[in-house]
Amino acid sequence: MKGIILHGGHGSRLRPLTHTGPKQLLPIANKPMSEYCVEAIRDCGISEIAIIIGGIGSNKVKEYYGDGSEFNVKITYIEQDAPKGIAHAINLCKEFVENEIRPYADEWEEAGIFPAHDLFKKMGDLDLLGITKDTQYGGMGLDYSYGMVFAEALGHAGDSGAITGIGVQTDMATPALDRYGTDELKKEFLVPAISGDYVSAIAVSEASGGSDVAAIKTTAKKDGDDYIINGQKMWITNATQADFFCTLVNTSDGKPHRNKSLIIIPAKTSGVSVGDKIDKIGLRSSDTAPVYFDNVRVPQRYRIGEEDAGFTMQMQQFQEERLFAAAALLVGMESCIKQTIGYCTDRQVFGKPLIKNQVIQFRLAELQTEVEALRALTYQACEEYINGEDVTRLASMAKLKSGRLIREVADSCLQYWGGMGFTWENPISKAYRDGRLQSIGGGADEVMLGIICKYMDIRP
Repeated sequence: MKGIILHGGHGSRLRPLTHTGPKQLLPIANKPMSEYCVEAIRDCGISEIAIIIGGIGSNKVKEYYGDGSEFNVKITYIEQDAPKGIAHAINLCKEFVENEIRPYADEWEEAGIFPAHDLFKKMGDLDLLGITKDTQYGGMGLDYSYGMVFAEALGHAGDSGAITGIGVQTDMATPALDRYGTDELKKEFLVPAISGDYVSAIAVSEASGGSDVAAIKTTAKKDGDDYIINGQKMWITNATQADFFCTLVNTSDGKPHRNKSLIIIPAKTSGVSVGDKIDKIGLRSSDTAPVYFDNVRVPQRYRIGEEDAGFTMQMQQFQEERLFAAAALLVGMESCIKQTIGYCTDRQVFGKPLIKNQVIQFRLAELQTEVEALRALTYQACEEYINGEDVTRLASMAKLKSGRLIREVADSCLQYWGGMGFTWENPISKAYRDGRLQSIGGGADEVMLGIICKYMDIRP
């Protein structure tokens, strides 16, 4: 958990005392009033604090509190160009997606692709692509709860394809790089990914090894200071626009769980080719394609972390991927329910609005309850993840439940729309198509069930 202190503003009502510095640094009983807030947050057991600064004397805030070590806390700073209050601090992502994604959702769906470079650059300028990443490389350094809020806010976009592409950038292709990459590797690839100058992709799945990650066949053989990589990847999101691939490969002949490494492969490297975009039933705006590696030569320094430790790193990345996927669906499911309520309120059948039917009322209430239960499960997993606990069980549960619940919500709501629900442009039918992938991508339902069974000690 992290505390947030709003430390901006011009202090116009306290002038002349605030002509040269922020009002929050004015002393009360010989210490700045904001210091009492820092102490109160610390005494509640919260050691990480984000201070939002802007306006008069922002530098003085940094000078006084520094990194927070003097106050036995860790402090990071978030700058606002104007004091817009708590709503701005919390709803920045929501405002962005409603202005920069939602209006174009139909256009991108029709085109079969969203403009990743353009969109990501705008997001990078707002620091939305590095919320949980190291501040040394352009990130905000916030804990994963902020990433979860970000993922949930993306649900307002109305375009699951673009949301998926964003999630790959923030929670699938870069977590291991941020956590285990060398300083040199981070500067070359993580920094531009956070700024939005690079589009990233995670290249794990193969035609013969989708959810069975251990079965991948792509190899990386040492040749001097380089790796020579051969193989092919399938179902790669952002493939046609990616600047680099975070790629899982076999780097030895050892056991399947101990012979794999994660290697960054720039898209323009000789021998890298991207196949035709796959024509999917849903997530139409997300460019998904196969990627081929034919004697691709990359330096060994492009490997993330230790050699043959890639499987473990990828399992860690899966945790963030699955939590992101669950959180990103919450608002969309709620939107399906709300839109269905609106339609059933207006639609007259047998002389009365459809919503007057108790069976519809009860079903929608049941679905909303299920969404709230999923939200609670997802954020419980997030809290434990922040505390450094193994959340494989809870993340797998959230992934399983979200995949099944979006199908249930979309199917039930579509039924109440009748014939209108069966039209291509209907928002519920879009949720019906898009949501189906949730039970397949990122680990199929059957894989999630297997993981849960192992944690229940009922499967070897």
